[in-house]
Amino acid sequence: MLIDPPCNPESPLRLQLDGTALVANWRWLRDRAGGAACGAAVKANAYGLGAPAVVARLAQAGCRDFYVATWAEAVALGALPPDATLSIFHGVRPADMACAIALGAKPVLNSVEQVQLWKQRGGAALCDVMIDTGINRLGIAIADLQGGLLDGLVIDTVMSHLASADEDCALNDRQRSAFIQATKRVSARRKSLANSAGICLGPDYAFDIVRPGLALYGGVPRAEAIGHIQQVAFPEAEIVQVRTLMAGDAVGYNHQWVAPHDCDIAVLHIGYADGYLRAFSNAGSAHVRGERCVVVGRVSMDLIAVALPHGSAATAGDWVQIDFALPDAAAQSGLSQYELLTGLGPRFDRCWR
Repeated sequence: MLIDPPCNPESPLRLQLDGTALVANWRWLRDRAGGAACGAAVKANAYGLGAPAVVARLAQAGCRDFYVATWAEAVALGALPPDATLSIFHGVRPADMACAIALGAKPVLNSVEQVQLWKQRGGAALCDVMIDTGINRLGIAIADLQGGLLDGLVIDTVMSHLASADEDCALNDRQRSAFIQATKRVSARRKSLANSAGICLGPDYAFDIVRPGLALYGGVPRAEAIGHIQQVAFPEAEIVQVRTLMAGDAVGYNHQWVAPHDCDIAVLHIGYADGYLRAFSNAGSAHVRGERCVVVGRVSMDLIAVALPHGSAATAGDWVQIDFALPDAAAQSGLSQYELLTGLGPRFDRCWR
């Protein structure tokens, strides 16, 4: 059945987004990097928060270097400020060439094949280059830099990626040392190694430009960022229904929670289809009318239940703030901060303040 005329109902889910916190996080990361420039990874739609809105706020704050994963993300991002640059982490395929030339963004060349393709069809257009120093994911092997592979390229930034910057381990220093040695063979305007966690390792890892992602959006990558990185995304859901349970009544699929006494629960418009995953079953929490309430029973596709305090005046239609500070939510669920943030789904209305 078609609905005529079309309607546009308000979603019972919203994501309150704090633009002031976003900018404050970027400024702290910039300052932590010493004199290096500070870019912003806005791939995966700015980790799910909305890339165009994030770019607009960070550009106004002074950010001039942005990074996405694919050319499709570049197109979706739209126009950047005139003096800003955009880099495409996954490089370039033959199918991307027309788009790459038209957009003028920089591919991050990750392999011998990508370098050859760009030489043949990209001409003297600006590019970035990724060198693999030990993560064995993307990047040109150091051994392949010999023999003039990069000759003829106009390279803006030569970069690498740390594998374990969120840990204190010898690999970090080994990668840094390998990067320094490898870049002696590369003619580039800038060098870049550090992501959010790498920035926390200190100025020795900053080089000319840093590329934060997670920490911009409220993730805490290392202990050095505790107390400095602010929460940006605050999920909220409406109450669908308030129910009264008797002692012994069970809630949800497979009766994973049984009421220990007579109580009320609130059933909320949110579930694993929205990125609030089953790992929060009997583990997550929310604030209802200012009071903390725990998730009871199994998270289902579209619904969760929270136990209300005695005498709560909560009712259907009330908005409930889901507790989602990323370090705390990761500890509650066993999921990574990255998964939690990028998994927040399209049914949320995204509301910047």
